Amino acid sequence: MKKVLSAYCLVLLLSVLSCSNKSSTPIPTPTPPYTPPVVSSSFAKGADISWVTQFESTGVKFYDKNGNQKELFALMKSLGFNSIRLRAWVNPSDGWCNTADVVAKAIRAKNAGMKIMIDFHYSDVWADPGHQAKPAAWASLDFPTLLTTLSAYTTGVMNTLKSNGITPDWVQIGNETNDGMLWEDGRASTHMANFAALVKSGYQAVKSVSTTTKVIVHISNGYDNTLFRWMFDGLKANGASWDIIGMSLYPSTTNYTTLDAQCLANINDMVSRYSTPCMVVEVGMQASDASDSRTFLTDIITKVNAASGGNGLGVFYWEPESYTNGYGLGAFDSNGKPTEALDAFGVN
Repeated sequence: MKKVLSAYCLVLLLSVLSCSNKSSTPIPTPTPPYTPPVVSSSFAKGADISWVTQFESTGVKFYDKNGNQKELFALMKSLGFNSIRLRAWVNPSDGWCNTADVVAKAIRAKNAGMKIMIDFHYSDVWADPGHQAKPAAWASLDFPTLLTTLSAYTTGVMNTLKSNGITPDWVQIGNETNDGMLWEDGRASTHMANFAALVKSGYQAVKSVSTTTKVIVHISNGYDNTLFRWMFDGLKANGASWDIIGMSLYPSTTNYTTLDAQCLANINDMVSRYSTPCMVVEVGMQASDASDSRTFLTDIITKVNAASGGNGLGVFYWEPESYTNGYGLGAFDSNGKPTEALDAFGVN
């Protein structure tokens, strides 16, 4: 009987200890599913995918998250994007981003049910804060002829789009024109009046074809309020016209919270100072930091959508589909599939 009782006590003790150990084991908290930011119905969730035709010509393919090959414009639409941005070069040596290429991509964007932004660089190559070279064919023109040539080119592209059933929702007059464009004649720091005249010429050309198309003046570093005040004070004082102020924002994983907050403050200042809505027309972050990038994109989309008076009109990711050409700020992985970064553009 003592042996039976002892055995019973031992079993009871082990049972208590076992229950005690189980109760002390932490129960993992499930990670809630990601929810994209809620934005207004008119908010532009956009991407610049101007490289697409050049990529496709070399056999590059694109896939959904399940590994199914997809046509890129339809894929972007399925990811929640509603707008496409396309750069336009005057006479590029390899033909990519010339008028015919822009029209071909715009037709695909329209067929995918996307809104369209045309980004005039007014150059044969990249135009950005450090490079604003005139097209070769325009290099020797005097300034009055430069104005009329810019107008004729802009009108020509707009009419070619129109004849193909395309009316852009937005048009940029210049790309990242921190110090103007079409240097040296249009360098803002030395010839602000000239730059304003070029912007006005482009604005009028766009409106002559489509009164509904909104015209954007775009400069980089959307967090830099001093730069934006200097530029738009100068343009306003010299009679330029625009409908929307465009910004770029390329933060790192360590400073995006600061720069996003500064960008929102700058947007609200632009709205107040010039009675002008704003749009972040370029963003990007390292493709290898997809989780951080999604957090950044969630934050900047939320902030832009929250701009005063509903005057934050949208956010565009710059070339997310690039994964084969060495550009490190895309948002597709090495297998041609979108990373989690683009979840921020998804539909609720």
